[in-house]
Amino acid sequence: MTDLATSVRPTEQDVDRRMRAGRAVRREAAHRDYPETPPAHPTNGEERDYPYLASYSKGLPHNDLGEVDRAAYHALLRAVRTGRPRDFEEIPLARPDARKLLGPQGGLALDLMGPDSHTLVVPPAPRMDGPQAAAEMAELYWMALLREVRFTEFETSPLAAAAAADLSTYSGYQGPKEGGTVTPRTLFRGDTPADRVGPFVSQFLLQPVQYGCSRIEQRIDTVEPGVDYGTTFDEWLAIQRGAPRQTRRDFVNTRYIQTPRDLGHYTHFDVLYQPYLYAALILLGRPDHPVGVQDPGNPYLRSANQVGFPTFGTPHLITALAEVSLRAIKHTEFQQFFVHRRLRPEAFGGRVEVQLARDPHRYDEIIHRDILESEAVDRTRTRYGTALLPQGFPEGSPMSPAYQSGHSTVAGACVTVLKAWFDERAAILDPVVPSADGTRLVPYTGSDADRMTVGGELNKLAANIGAGRATAGVHYRTDNTEAYELGETIAIRMLRQQKPTFLEDGGFTLTRFDGTTVTI
Repeated sequence: MTDLATSVRPTEQDVDRRMRAGRAVRREAAHRDYPETPPAHPTNGEERDYPYLASYSKGLPHNDLGEVDRAAYHALLRAVRTGRPRDFEEIPLARPDARKLLGPQGGLALDLMGPDSHTLVVPPAPRMDGPQAAAEMAELYWMALLREVRFTEFETSPLAAAAAADLSTYSGYQGPKEGGTVTPRTLFRGDTPADRVGPFVSQFLLQPVQYGCSRIEQRIDTVEPGVDYGTTFDEWLAIQRGAPRQTRRDFVNTRYIQTPRDLGHYTHFDVLYQPYLYAALILLGRPDHPVGVQDPGNPYLRSANQVGFPTFGTPHLITALAEVSLRAIKHTEFQQFFVHRRLRPEAFGGRVEVQLARDPHRYDEIIHRDILESEAVDRTRTRYGTALLPQGFPEGSPMSPAYQSGHSTVAGACVTVLKAWFDERAAILDPVVPSADGTRLVPYTGSDADRMTVGGELNKLAANIGAGRATAGVHYRTDNTEAYELGETIAIRMLRQQKPTFLEDGGFTLTRFDGTTVTI
């Protein structure tokens, strides 16, 4: 009689075949992710045309107008050119207790999964002297002015109406419109058609989350309304010189996200892929489906006697969100420090203030007149006494360049994984909005409630996270829109690289942000 236990053990030949197959998969991935011809990384030329004035330099020594010390900036350039750790250590900061640069060497790290950070190209950012950058700055000034207006009240708010009317006049404004015009309903929303369906805030930032045995109601601690930062020149200059981050958090109450300030505050303290983990748990726990509303391509939906676990199961999904998040951050650091070095909006606002109030004509060639002559700047000067962009965070922006946004690259990557995993066409059940006081959820009764879908609300979730960073004054619109596409590409490439490692005959179909369909 044959010893059954012995007969099913892998033989040396079995193991050898597997090792050969594994090496072949890895070689193919390496050839795909490290092309023979390296791509070019074009920039917008500002660093060449306006040296020391139109590029990121926060934390380095600055003069009394907020212009970077040239020797210090050359030290930064030397480090990003050589990539030597000791050269990064030689970059001078403005003060002994200054905030430190945010992980620049991460952009040089190699990876064993997904595309290399140096092989994906992000288009040049809009130039400070162009109409698109002026429109993006105007949008940020309006976001700051509207921080206390509830999203559910945008369509009745005179201030939101004024913002929409003003933004409609900019030739360079790239945000969504209705009938060729910015409206209070389209104000600050994302670019996909689904972003304009339903309430402003995604259901995945509102609905309760079943996290193991814990039930999480997505109310957040909020901060004192009306408190902005960097609105005096001395405070702004200290922020440019890397003034230490204030650790104090003045939480005033707990409620659901209902204002731009709330959304910005959420993105101040969220933990990398937190909103996408919550979205996954919400979808996995859908009461109308025992395994969640999963993508029809999941092979275990057709199995009579198996469920997915390390492959096509919950551990696979949750790990994929974490894996793609880290890769998104590496790509972000490369683009920010080693390619574009775009000026943060807070620094742009400083240039506007100097031009208008301290040294007229100093930046005549650098700043487009659309922003210098804007209603958004006039209203900001009336409210705050300066043309500085009011910051939502005490420390202003992170200690890294603006382009593109790390939050939004992670958003694009994680939302793409979720769109691959779940059925994007599934309807959103019982959509909600916060009550007037924000302490509970009430039904959303808009006429478009029946058009809200999983895919649409995932797109909106990504746009919400980007909008949160913008409402705080730390990123421009294109920092976010280009980041969503970069994150999407990273996720698709990672999922495609993983596909040959699975035995199962199955895959995923997803809709990209541009509306095209991808099958993996």
